[in-house]
Amino acid sequence: MGYVIIAWDGTDKHALGRRMAVRDRHLEVITRWAKAGRLQLGFPTFRADGSIAGSIMFLDEDEVGAKEYLSEEPFAREGVWQSYEARPFRIAPLEYQPLPGGPMPDKPTHSVVIAEDGENAVAKRIAARGAHFDRVSGLAKDGTLTLGGALLNAKGEMVGSIAITRHATEAEARAFWAEDPYVKEGVWQKMQFFTTRFAPLPYKPLPRPE
Repeated sequence: MGYVIIAWDGTDKHALGRRMAVRDRHLEVITRWAKAGRLQLGFPTFRADGSIAGSIMFLDEDEVGAKEYLSEEPFAREGVWQSYEARPFRIAPLEYQPLPGGPMPDKPTHSVVIAEDGENAVAKRIAARGAHFDRVSGLAKDGTLTLGGALLNAKGEMVGSIAITRHATEAEARAFWAEDPYVKEGVWQKMQFFTTRFAPLPYKPLPRPE
């Protein structure tokens, strides 16, 4: 089990300036964590109007390691992130393609969905799990699914999901996930969509089936 940091920038007129002022130091920190295998993937999130919503950072760490990361992260220390939450997360071991490399794109190339399960969704998730994994396994192989996994509660029980797909717009991502068994069967009840792009960092390969 790892952790995911879901962070939100401010919405005031100085928000972008705060981010840009410490961006170089932020990149230094996440490059070091990626090289060490402690940061599995990290990226900014964009709203539909193109403004920066915040960041999502996937850590191969326990709660102590997540706190260590936050203590080093300039975005957390210097007010770029106005709020954030650190949540237990487990990446699904699938046959993912290598993470995107090359120069940083100037436009979003992918989308991310943060999906929260509805109340009493356990039985629905169990019933839909086989069909869902049949679908996402093939999507990981062909590169459509960059990363996916389960949000967990303190007991290690699944309470939601985060998934990143190769869709440049929110509309494409919404249409894509509307066909997924977890949506059709009512497992995911609340979904937030953002677009993103990836910086070329020295990430280690994502978990794969044993």
